[in-house]
Amino acid sequence: MLNQLNIEYPRNLPDILQTTKKGFEKEAKMAMAVKLFEMKRLSSGMAAKLAGLDRVGFLLELHRFNVPMIDLEDDELLSDVKNA
Repeated sequence: MLNQLNIEYPRNLPDILQTTKKGFEKEAKMAMAVKLFEMKRLSSGMAAKLAGLDRVGFLLELHRFNVPMIDLEDDELLSDVKNA
């Protein structure tokens, strides 16, 4: 069972953003999933599911939002390299 979220927005917003109603709603859904992933509130798999994409497709779209696929601190990266 899924829950549904309804968001009100001005009828002309898709036109202002030079997109369609469907395109705007898809982009808004993706933006929410990306932000929750960026905040480390959702895994990439859960964020992908929220966005309606597979995990790889979601990760490949992150660049459009200037969000890195992997967000490690320098010490975490060095530790990963040492333990590889």
